[in-house]
Amino acid sequence: MADAREDERVFLVDPPMRGIIPLESFHLSRRLARTARSGIFELKIDTAFAAVIAACAAPRPQRPDTWINAGIEALCLELHIRGMAHSVETWRDGRLVGGLYGIALGGAFFGESMFSTETDASKVALAHLVNRLRDGGFTLLDAQFITEHLKQFGAMEITKDDYLRRLSAALRVVGDFDQAAP
Repeated sequence: MADAREDERVFLVDPPMRGIIPLESFHLSRRLARTARSGIFELKIDTAFAAVIAACAAPRPQRPDTWINAGIEALCLELHIRGMAHSVETWRDGRLVGGLYGIALGGAFFGESMFSTETDASKVALAHLVNRLRDGGFTLLDAQFITEHLKQFGAMEITKDDYLRRLSAALRVVGDFDQAAP
């Protein structure tokens, strides 16, 4: 993380409690499931990775600054080129309106950030990500921190020891992010 967009430093955060979204018990409301099935959003994978990071880092009224600095952005772009970082994108009428990005390592996916410029766009991307991870044999979706937004999907906090056990097991799995069709 960085303290701010213009901060040149990058540091690791190792909280005593870690947020995860259990893949086996991901909760999708009926309303959101209907929205996802409606076809209002076109889902794409890895077609606008740099644009997704830029949108995640963009200031918003409720958050004028971000933890995503130029160093993190460059690192994630390099990981994307190497096939280790991915974006799930929601498009509407040819415009990128929501999405998320993260890093895949073994059977773990580290969700980094998400954004939305239209209602439910990032939520639909998250639902698609969970299905993709399940199809690809992933066992851990790391959300780092729990927010009210993520709680609606069944996100939970676990202790550092529990997290490290789950992470160790997930790193021994060969997850395939490209297993599912977009």
